[in-house]
Amino acid sequence: MYFFGGLPFSSDMATKGKESHWGRDKNLRDVLVHLYEWHQLLIKWIIDGREGELKPFLPVPYNWRTYPDMNVGFWKKHQTTTLTDARKLLQESHEKVMALIETFSNDELFSANVLGWTGGAILGGYCVSATSSHYDWAMKKIKLHIKTSNL
Repeated sequence: MYFFGGLPFSSDMATKGKESHWGRDKNLRDVLVHLYEWHQLLIKWIIDGREGELKPFLPVPYNWRTYPDMNVGFWKKHQTTTLTDARKLLQESHEKVMALIETFSNDELFSANVLGWTGGAILGGYCVSATSSHYDWAMKKIKLHIKTSNL
């Protein structure tokens, strides 16, 4: 059965781990829009920071203890997004985030206290989190979907 998000994940996937995303994401669209929304967090944080706004990476009212609730909000926001649109959104945001990352020097990316708007945090860590670490997460989830769906 196909729908907005494509082939639904096997019900077995909901119990593969303790993390909330196992029960949250129901299909490929859900994974792709999650990646897209994390790109948006990074892009907004960088643009705001360059404009002199000192803001936390996660939008108010969220913090690193409550960000799973933010992720559920992303999930809800995209329940009518089609798989085709999710792919397009992700492709465009990936290109934008990669181009944005390339504007920074290695020192700006990987040294603490170089950019005042990061609050002393290392910008590269946030870039890795919103890109390669999340991509690794998504690939594992997609591979499990393929395995459990006999695709």
